[in-house]
Amino acid sequence: MIKFLLMVNQQGQTRLSRYFEPVELNRRAAQEAAVVRCCLSRNKEQCSFVEYQDFKLVYRQYAALYVVVGVSHTENELSIFELIQNFVEVLDRYFSRVSELDIMFNLDSVHIILDEMIQNGHIVETNKNRILAPLTAINKMADG
Repeated sequence: MIKFLLMVNQQGQTRLSRYFEPVELNRRAAQEAAVVRCCLSRNKEQCSFVEYQDFKLVYRQYAALYVVVGVSHTENELSIFELIQNFVEVLDRYFSRVSELDIMFNLDSVHIILDEMIQNGHIVETNKNRILAPLTAINKMADG
């Protein structure tokens, strides 16, 4: 099960956080800081899967952004690695070369994409056209 998904820049600033399990607000900040430090301190030659406290971290770097996913110990790391790739490909298709600024200024659209892909910590959709269908409909209504 997916516990959380974070998008952070190279300075460690969180640009997107989504939790699929309840975590107290004061604990979230400390946990995010520790997770980000753990991932950013690793070099590119090291594995992108990290055993961390009571869960595993799967992360991937895209340009200046890191996508970090916390999962339970029973989750398949490679499937999560592919989920991260698919998520970024969907963002790229929607924003035509996604950047950190796209994430910051269109957070609602990014959350809609994430909600279409993951529900209650489980992957429910991977088809890019189906994931983008609600946003396409919203954009058509806004233009019409």
